[in-house]
Amino acid sequence: QVQLVESGGGLVQAGGSLRLSCAASGRTFSRCIMGWFRQAPGKEREFVAVTGRSGGDTYYTDSVKGRFIISRDNLKNTVYLQMNSLKPEDTALYYCAADFSFRTKPSEYEEAYDYWGQGTQVTVSS
Repeated sequence: QVQLVESGGGLVQAGGSLRLSCAASGRTFSRCIMGWFRQAPGKEREFVAVTGRSGGDTYYTDSVKGRFIISRDNLKNTVYLQMNSLKPEDTALYYCAADFSFRTKPSEYEEAYDYWGQGTQVTVSS
């Protein structure tokens, strides 16, 4: 069993920054692909960013490219999402997820992920 705990969410003004963290426990963290997803009120959950096992393979959804940075620290069993130049449309519940399969390329699809955190709320005011 894997436990994922997100933190770092909050209320911020447009243009501001937040850094989300996701701490993992229960299995070897360095063996999993880690992703961030978000769900805005009334909308389906969507992919935000993903990082491969070593942190060198990253992908982002178009709407956050150039503003968000995903990274990981395998010694601390933690993945991060640095969010800059935040916009009101970034308001959502943000989830981290872990993929322990043997796939070589990180996936943007929810079905690829085995474990999910409870989420941390990010609210961006205009």
